[in-house]
Amino acid sequence: MSYDRDAVPAPAPGLRLLPWEGEGGKPCYLSADDAGGVLSRLADEIEAEQLCDGADVLKGAVAVLNDRKAGEHAVRLALRATTQSFSDVLRIADSRGTRLPVPV
Repeated sequence: MSYDRDAVPAPAPGLRLLPWEGEGGKPCYLSADDAGGVLSRLADEIEAEQLCDGADVLKGAVAVLNDRKAGEHAVRLALRATTQSFSDVLRIADSRGTRLPVPV
């Protein structure tokens, strides 16, 4: 899964961008006024896991970058994992950002 924020249209008011993709890599949205619904809770749990995974990936990438003996393969693996985690974090940020109250 790779999140391209330029290719994902902003959700209509009342829709939540979910942390997973649908068929063909298309974004999934949830129409829910109740943040305590089953799908909302599942999305919250997946986002929390993605953020924890991202923190772990960051630690691993830093370790690879600090290892002067790390080869090209290790650097590529670290970069691949980092870009995937960053993609997840951007999706989460965009999803949560659209749900913030609009200041008046």
